[in-house]
Amino acid sequence: MTAMTTNATQGFRPNTRLLAVGAAMTGLGSMVVATGAALVGLSLISAGRRWIQTWETPPAEMATRTLNQAKMARQAGMDAWRTGPSMN
Repeated sequence: MTAMTTNATQGFRPNTRLLAVGAAMTGLGSMVVATGAALVGLSLISAGRRWIQTWETPPAEMATRTLNQAKMARQAGMDAWRTGPSMN
């Protein structure tokens, strides 16, 4: 029973050297992953910008045109609703 008492009083003691090496490798791996993700993001952004520059109509102009079309359609719908069905 003395051996069991001695083991119980020692408690949980992980190998601190292995913990330190594992933590260092985890930190290094995290930095590599973050760098890789940043490079992928920059590459995709650059490719997207080049692709958009090849369009004949800039995105801002297309958005403005579509917004104007939506406003005109809304107005036409409101006018049709106010005047009722046409009897032609």
